[in-house]
Amino acid sequence: MKAVQFEGAEGAKRPVVRDDVATPKPGAGEVLIKIRAAGLNRADLSARPGVPGIEFAGEIVEVGAGVPSWKAGDKVMGHGGGGFAEYVAPDHRVLFPVPDGVGWEKAATYPVAINTMHNAVVTNGRLKKGETVMFQGATSGVGILGIQVAKAMGARLVIGTSRSDQKLEALKDFGMDVGINTSDADWPAKVREATGGEGVNLTVDMVSGPMMAGNMEAAAILGRIVNVGRLGGRSAPFDFNMHAMKRIDYIGVTFRSRSADEVADIVAAAKADLWELIRTQKIGLPVVATYALDDIAEAFAAMRRDEHLGKIVITV
Repeated sequence: MKAVQFEGAEGAKRPVVRDDVATPKPGAGEVLIKIRAAGLNRADLSARPGVPGIEFAGEIVEVGAGVPSWKAGDKVMGHGGGGFAEYVAPDHRVLFPVPDGVGWEKAATYPVAINTMHNAVVTNGRLKKGETVMFQGATSGVGILGIQVAKAMGARLVIGTSRSDQKLEALKDFGMDVGINTSDADWPAKVREATGGEGVNLTVDMVSGPMMAGNMEAAAILGRIVNVGRLGGRSAPFDFNMHAMKRIDYIGVTFRSRSADEVADIVAAAKADLWELIRTQKIGLPVVATYALDDIAEAFAAMRRDEHLGKIVITV
């Protein structure tokens, strides 16, 4: 089958399409999916071993032993690995049905954002109705979906941050109440002002690095900070005194160290709270560009330029 793999020296690996990759076979608890589209995420740029592509949509063509809920012909979307290929064989528990009337490209934008943001906002962030939420780096796909999840789960005020005023203005269409440009060194004071001087109850941080100190400064007493991404850097000074004085919960999350059972539990929790919103298309992400699988290098280049607001999708 055709599939994307990374080639080249360490530190300079590039995605290439090969046509001699073995088609996976579904084992116990797995299904074989003919992929129609796959979402491109920043995590796909990291050149990890194996076939990249952590979210996908397609048709089930074969069902392994012990799969109770799916059959050949079902249209599904899922979160796993190996999505930049003609076929993938994931654990059946990571799949959502594709809602009626939703095309393949749109379906491929849901899984990562839905699972990541439900886990960050609801499970680890412990959002309560009437609280305030800030998305640090809100213009990413997961950030845009996170804004909608927070609103749907009862947030009183949702703040988004970016270094682009133009992107912040566009985020208002997705339910963001206040946009703050973090190019301004005094941005934490603006967060406190927007929250009536109290600080924000929950921060979902997709940037980290130099934003860490400001996140704590902007946090309310008993605030929670959920570290989802580290695009701005993996280390930074940490004010232990402020952390203690505000009694902040600082929580790190990633899918990379989770077991299959843990991921299945995350998907089940997201389905329970958000499926009806997905089914009725009340939450979602815009597709801003599509690339054929053979043009994967161009898609990666577009992702690295970071000029888009929405999702880049690979069609297979």
